[in-house]
Amino acid sequence: MTNTPGALLGPAEIRELAGRLGVRPTKTLGQNFVHDGGTVRKIVRAARLRPGERVVEIGPGLGSLTLGLLEAGCSVVAVEIDPVLAGQIADTVRAHAPEADFEVVTADALEVRELPGEAPTALVANLPYNVAVPVLLTFLERFDSLERVLVMVQAEVADRLAAPPGSRTYGVPSAKAAWYAAAHRSFDVSRHVFWPVPNVDSALVALERRDPPSTTATREEVFAVVDAAFAQRRKTLRAALSGLCGSGPAAEEALRAAGVDPGLRGERLGIADFARIAEHVPLRAGTVDT
Repeated sequence: MTNTPGALLGPAEIRELAGRLGVRPTKTLGQNFVHDGGTVRKIVRAARLRPGERVVEIGPGLGSLTLGLLEAGCSVVAVEIDPVLAGQIADTVRAHAPEADFEVVTADALEVRELPGEAPTALVANLPYNVAVPVLLTFLERFDSLERVLVMVQAEVADRLAAPPGSRTYGVPSAKAAWYAAAHRSFDVSRHVFWPVPNVDSALVALERRDPPSTTATREEVFAVVDAAFAQRRKTLRAALSGLCGSGPAAEEALRAAGVDPGLRGERLGIADFARIAEHVPLRAGTVDT
């Protein structure tokens, strides 16, 4: 394999690397490697990164996007669960960008609670489809230094993350993401820029950090209300929250105290509405997952 310093990874190099490492992309890890340099640079431009900015990348794989981030002058810390890929990406970066500021952490992103070096202000990643939402919400919760996020996910997931209240795709991911940030769908990505070609369409979703709603309820309490409200989408809030509140009448009392119509469904409410409800719900549940 011939490495050209400063160049991004192309289809031939990606296949050669994967073959040499014995890497067979798996659905379990959601591995699909981007091989088109134009797409990589478009993603980096859309992320609005500053030269020298500390960026965290999750699931860098063989390093296609990593090299694009480094080309833009960013400082990158990558989190890679696959030890074979984690070992190779350091070599790839040394070959293509020997002067770059780069570190790799071999770990499950859902288990990471701290990162080496300066706190990252941006997250840019091609997230494994099967864990995209929990990984995104986990990093937003654990790393409050993150100001901006741009992640490639399954197109349907992008729709759900960016959906406003009242839309068909609005649900738990939409509401929980809104606790941390304002989200919007950025652009679609052709399935043909990946190897292997996935069976689903992809899209980028951008998130801009903002303060959560002003509330006396904790995030865990608010998220418990969100989970209950969407557990059975067709139920009214009075019925959906009856288990959380202890009874239907108690749920109705909490909803009216929050200024919310008990006959509405969860899909009509924004995150500030859920926060108001949480202030009045006699929560019996403990903490909830992100």
